[in-house]
Amino acid sequence: MHRHGITLSCFLYCCLLLPALPLQATPKIAVAANFFVPMQQLVADYAALGGERPQLLSGSTGKLYTQIIHGLPVDAFFAADSERPAKLETQGRTMGRFTYALGRLVLASSQARLVDGNDNVLSTGGFEHLALANPRLAPYGFAAKQTLEALGLLRKLKERLVYGENIAQTWQYVISGNAELGLVALSQWLQWRERSSGSHWLIPAHLHQPIAQQAVILHRGVEIQAFMAFIQSPAGRERIAALGYDLPEKQF
Repeated sequence: MHRHGITLSCFLYCCLLLPALPLQATPKIAVAANFFVPMQQLVADYAALGGERPQLLSGSTGKLYTQIIHGLPVDAFFAADSERPAKLETQGRTMGRFTYALGRLVLASSQARLVDGNDNVLSTGGFEHLALANPRLAPYGFAAKQTLEALGLLRKLKERLVYGENIAQTWQYVISGNAELGLVALSQWLQWRERSSGSHWLIPAHLHQPIAQQAVILHRGVEIQAFMAFIQSPAGRERIAALGYDLPEKQF
């Protein structure tokens, strides 16, 4: 990590220059389900630099947003879209907003030869169930619905669709075999592929709206400022890219 010239002491020094920031012993962060495992890795990287490990709470972006506006005591929110962070900003609840990752969607199966690198299996119907996250709550589910619409398959496959509350539950349907296919996050597929076989198709980005994943700071403090600086540092961005996300242009 130090080859990038980024150290935790630099983060903390810069934050301490800001005069009215209350100390935070343990930041609390709400994280969209698709980014929970990557966030655990980022927290481990941060802790290895000597930082305080934030407490993490995971769920669908929609559900976390609702909990936040009803008083969920968290210091930052890593959503899977830009809509909810923008709403929080409009409501005057935020102290900073940025895009930390651009999500990618995949059609995945735990069966080694079911998906052959394109949408043929969806068109031919050689399966019983296709899992996707709830489009009303989960941005990856909304992108999955848009993909099926763009392929002209949403109505045809309607009776075969099964919905997870969030992308983490949707992924469980796939790896358990309860659904032969699932439209899930590339990051989930990459983590699982290291241990198991299967098949997948990386969904072309033009088939759905960009999955711009944004984060907001909800309560200012030294530790949360330092952690957010790490997320946007070269080391943090490098880790996010390695975990299956495209990167936005640097915003600072």
